[in-house]
Amino acid sequence: MIRLNIAGIKRSEWTRSVCSFDMWKNRVSMKKKLLVFFFLLIAFFSIGGYFAWNYFTSPTGSQKVNFIAAQSQKFTSGNLNFTVYRAENGVSEDVIYHLHARNMDDSIWNDDTYFTSLVQFQWQKSLTKPPTVVEVSYGSVWLLTPKNSKEKSGLMDDFVARMPEIESKIGKPRNRILLGESMGGLNVLILGLSHPNLFSKVASLCPGVYLDSPFSDFSTMRESVKRTGADPKIAFGILQMAKTYVSSEEEWNSISPIKLIERADDKYPELYLSCGLYDKYGNFEGTEALANIAIKKGVKTRWHPLYGGHCAIDVVSLADFLATDQ
Repeated sequence: MIRLNIAGIKRSEWTRSVCSFDMWKNRVSMKKKLLVFFFLLIAFFSIGGYFAWNYFTSPTGSQKVNFIAAQSQKFTSGNLNFTVYRAENGVSEDVIYHLHARNMDDSIWNDDTYFTSLVQFQWQKSLTKPPTVVEVSYGSVWLLTPKNSKEKSGLMDDFVARMPEIESKIGKPRNRILLGESMGGLNVLILGLSHPNLFSKVASLCPGVYLDSPFSDFSTMRESVKRTGADPKIAFGILQMAKTYVSSEEEWNSISPIKLIERADDKYPELYLSCGLYDKYGNFEGTEALANIAIKKGVKTRWHPLYGGHCAIDVVSLADFLATDQ
């Protein structure tokens, strides 16, 4: 009987080799399938665990203030929205123009999770008749500037022109008071220091006040971020926002509170300034400098440096400033 040799390998040996190779392939394939299965299993439990952890560890509510919300009336004039708020127990003859922070609107005054509800609660606790409040909004993001080369500029001129219409709804006030936080804090400084004859008080909380301009060179800006502890991403966003409303150093100087306060005297509106030491917008340095300059210029100034982050607020002293006669 003649046996078949393939390249010197007996047929039986060749057959066994082929079978062994097939078995090896099957084992490798099974191992791959098991590895894929275990990988998918681990991924499933990891993702599921992540979402479960977030679900069970996320806040389930917000601390709310128990207060009596003010009565409100909403109005629109051109691209300006404003809401008039009057306390239920009556109001004084003064008016507060509240210019809100970024990404808010003219409904924020009665928000029971916001600092404005704490201010109202403080007034109610002390049986104070507060001023009428006019909440002003040109949208979620806006900056009051005089008309300049930028298309979006001119909101300050627009607001001042609309004030008689606003006050036709509430009556002529004895005193006008400005209140604003963050973006609104910068806006009330620009408005109050540009038109000091129109306002008796300005309360600016955590305002975007900086020693350097948006047109400083990169190294200066980088040093400013390092010195103030500002979040670089936030600093970049503020820079871009400013350049939407001003196009040059000259136009910036026309609205910079640090520049505007240099021409102040003791007849300027009384200032209330506050800022958290660890403000992530880097606002503490500029606000402190503004307070020091104002005091030197003879402007009556209350400076409240606070141990905290962006828009840490001393509600008790703020409520007293807003509602107490000069």
